[in-house]
Amino acid sequence: MKQRFETSQWVPFPVELVFAFFANPSNLPHLMPPAFKMRLEDARIQPPPPRPVAADPARRFRSVAAGVGSEILISFQLLPAIPRASSLHIVNDFEWNSHFCDEQIRGPFASFHHRHGIETQLRDWIEGTLVTDEIDYELRAGLLSPIAGPVVRGRLERMFAYRQKRLPEILDAASRQAVKRG
Repeated sequence: MKQRFETSQWVPFPVELVFAFFANPSNLPHLMPPAFKMRLEDARIQPPPPRPVAADPARRFRSVAAGVGSEILISFQLLPAIPRASSLHIVNDFEWNSHFCDEQIRGPFASFHHRHGIETQLRDWIEGTLVTDEIDYELRAGLLSPIAGPVVRGRLERMFAYRQKRLPEILDAASRQAVKRG
C-alpha cells in the first residue's frame, strides 16, 4: 500500500544557499540523527544544467550539485536490531532553486520517491526559504507490513524532526563558510 509523508520548514537563509546545500549529496549525513549511522557510500554525479547567476555576488555559491541521472548510494541503520540497509537513488528531476527529486532504484522499499521543494518565502518581512519534502513510498509486501508501516512512519517523523532542529545551525555555518570563500 502506497503511503505519503510530507513536512515543511522555513529557514531565514537565501534560496540559493539552501538549494546548493541540499543538492550536494555529501551534506545528507549531516542531516540525519546519529542513531541512523548514515553514510554516503558512493555518488556518481551527473552535472546539472548551468547554475543561474544571482545578481548579488554574495549569493553565487560554488558547490557540487547532483543533476538528473546522478546515482547516490547510501547506507543506514533503519532499526537497531537489524543489519545495515543500503539504498541506491537516482536523481530524476532537477530545477535550480526550485526542486529536485530522487527515486530509490534499489533498497529496502518497494518504491520510494522524494521531492525536495525549495522556494523563496517572505515571513515577517524577512526573506527566507521554505523547504518542503514529499515522500511517496511503499513497503515491501510481507507478513510484517502491518507492523512495519507505523514503525517506518515513526522513523521518518524522528528523522525529519532532527533535521528541522539541526538545519538552521548547519545553514548558518554553511553561510559563514561561503562568505569566506567569496
